Amino acid sequence: MGLFSSLLAIAMFICFLACIMFVVFGQVTVRKLRKKPETKDALGTEFASGWDILNVAGALSTPRFLNKKMESSPLAFLRADSALLYKHTSRLDRILGRIFFILYSTSGFMFIGLMILDLLGFFD
Repeated sequence: MGLFSSLLAIAMFICFLACIMFVVFGQVTVRKLRKKPETKDALGTEFASGWDILNVAGALSTPRFLNKKMESSPLAFLRADSALLYKHTSRLDRILGRIFFILYSTSGFMFIGLMILDLLGFFD
């Protein structure tokens, strides 16, 4: 098994874990937030089904100073309201969101990095 295959297997395993965490985070946290009238409209724009799960995880995972900066931009309606989400989530919800978002981001960056390295001939 070559280096590319090994790194691809690791990226696929991380992606598999991210898929499991997507379902768990969606069922445990976002489902609860969708039912509350205060947070129902604060989950960000949903381009596709389940996109609000990514919005909530991103809002709970990024540092607060970045959230404040992004929420003051003209595109703030695309993101979830982090201040409101912090009020209505528990510590477990935030930990689940951070774990999911880190796994999701890591797998995506690994796939993109592997594609670029393969195009540059690194694995030849």
